[in-house]
Order: sequence, then structure tokens, then C-alpha cells
Amino acid sequence: MAFWRVREELSQADRLRRSYYELLRDELDQFLLESALTESYKQFANHNIPYPFVEKRELKPRARIPDVEYENQNAFLVIFTEETISARHKKYVRFFDVNKTTKTNLLQSETLPLAGKFDRSQKYLDSAHFFNFLKQLLPVDYALLIQRDPGSHKRNRFSLSHFHVRIDWPIANAAEDMARSLRYISKDIYEKGDKYAEDIQKKFFEYYCLPVMCGGRRTAAIVAAQYLKKVPCISTVYVGSSETRALIRISERGVSKSILMALSEKEIHQIAEDNRLSPLTFKKNYMIASRKRKGIFIFQAVYAFTNHARPTDDGKLRELKPDLNWLSVGGQYLLPKPYNWRYPPLPLNVIYT
Repeated sequence: MAFWRVREELSQADRLRRSYYELLRDELDQFLLESALTESYKQFANHNIPYPFVEKRELKPRARIPDVEYENQNAFLVIFTEETISARHKKYVRFFDVNKTTKTNLLQSETLPLAGKFDRSQKYLDSAHFFNFLKQLLPVDYALLIQRDPGSHKRNRFSLSHFHVRIDWPIANAAEDMARSLRYISKDIYEKGDKYAEDIQKKFFEYYCLPVMCGGRRTAAIVAAQYLKKVPCISTVYVGSSETRALIRISERGVSKSILMALSEKEIHQIAEDNRLSPLTFKKNYMIASRKRKGIFIFQAVYAFTNHARPTDDGKLRELKPDLNWLSVGGQYLLPKPYNWRYPPLPLNVIYT
């Protein structure tokens, strides 16, 4: 059972809001891909540090990620919801008056270099200055919250309403919520003993394609994604990780990871030929940089749930079997350069080659 309603179940007004949300999310996807990957690559290059490319094995479900943080890799956490999160959720998603994106709060936190006039409209996604505003706030600790502005029922405006948003829902609660929805428990995570509860918590990380007990932002991201299922709308959580060197995106469609990949001239010519493009057209529209006779591209892995990670058809309780895989690789693509208007992602199977 979906926690959000599909388009066919929405009123015309809510369909329009969904359309706005998806249109704005497409823009946000492009901006955050550039922030997490293209900008990070430039920072490594500016410091004359070789870029630590992700190995293919790190993209497999259940992969172990090297526990190294790279300071030149941009890290952030952004939550984007289709609806306004109601005040009753503030206990676990910590957004209050003190961390609203007002001039007073931003000055007190020394978050923005506010020289001169403060533009009140820049927090809205339809503002010409929104992405400059977002760029300045991205490095702030904890999460940024973008949600529908409660006073804009007719206009369907979305705003970056809060910064420094903490996700304070315990991991055990999030894992319990997941296991209950998948019918591995009836009520309580400890109802079948400590070992079973521990296995469920490990599976919770696997469900979101992360190694167990990974870094703070990534853990906050998956706890937020699970908690937001209590809000009856679609939401998207983006986490830029300095350890995985990736942009992880969690939405109603599942999880994807986007990374940088270096390709040789031979590989570039082969991919261009396979997709009926000239090497020049391919490079112009897909290659974000070149270094040492290699082209740098954005690669995206999209993950799919196996039956063990989907709700049961009959609603009956089932037994957890930790050895069974919960995720598979559902799609592998080379993405066009951020903001490229004309060219689509190209299928490229590399993870298991």
C-alpha cells in the first residue's frame, strides 16, 4: 500500500501541484548533481589532488564503502516535500521559528554573508535568485527543508523554509516502521528477540542501499525518508556524501546513486557508436571535464526492490531471512551534463562487468 496517492487519485488542483513539484524537482536534480559532482571535481582539480573515483564494486547493493571522508567533496542534506509538513511532526523533524530562513535567523547563525539588502523572495523556488540562495546554505550542518508554502494554496509555491533541520527519529523506530510495513513484525521490533531486531536494523540500511551504521548525513537521510512516509505526499531526500563521493537521491521511486566516472577514448568512441552519436556530439553533451586522456562523466545507478523488500500481497506476517538480497540494480545510465536540454540518459551496463 503506497503512503502517497498516484496521479489518478488526485483532484485537479492536487494534480497541478504534483506537476509543479515534479517540474521543480527536475530543476533541483540538475542543480544538486552539479553541486555534488561537477563542483566537487573542480575543487579537487584546483587543489591538484587526484579525484578519488568510485569503484564499480562500491555501486553494488550491500557493497562496503571505504570509510574515508574527502574534504573537497561537497556534502549536504536536502529534503523536498510536495506538501507542507504539519506542526505535529516537529518532535522528530526539528523545524521551528528559530531556524526559519529569515534575515534575523540567518544573521544570528552567521550562515549567509548578508551584505546590503536581503531579498525576502529568494527562498521561493520560482525566484530568479533561489539557486544562489540554496548554494550559500548547502554547506550548513544538518538538513535544508524545502516544502510547499502554507500561505500559497492558489499559487502552489514552494520555499526553502528552514535550515539546520535535525532529524531526531531513532534508527530503531525507523527500522521498526519499515519492518511493520513489510510484515516482518506485527508491532514491536523486539517481539522476536534481540538478534531479530538487530537483523531488521541492518536490513533497514540495505533497504536504502547503504552500509550499516554509515556516516551521519546518510543515516539522517534514510531516517528522514522513512519518517516522511507518515506525511501523505511524495517527498525527495538528497544527500551529498563525502565518503561515497556520490549524490544519493531517495524518492517515491526508490534510491539512486550518481557518481563521476572516467572513460578512455576507446570507451568514449564505443559508447558514442552504440548510441548513434558522433564522438564530438557525445563529448559536447555528456562530458563534464577531461584529464589525462580520459573523459569525466556522470554515471547513475538506479536500484530496484526485490520481492523481499516489497509489502506482501496477502498481508500475512513473514520471517526475515537476512541472507536474501533486498535490492538489485534496476538501471545504469550515463547522464547528460547538468542542464543539458536535449539529450537523454544513455544506458551503460558497467557495474557487473
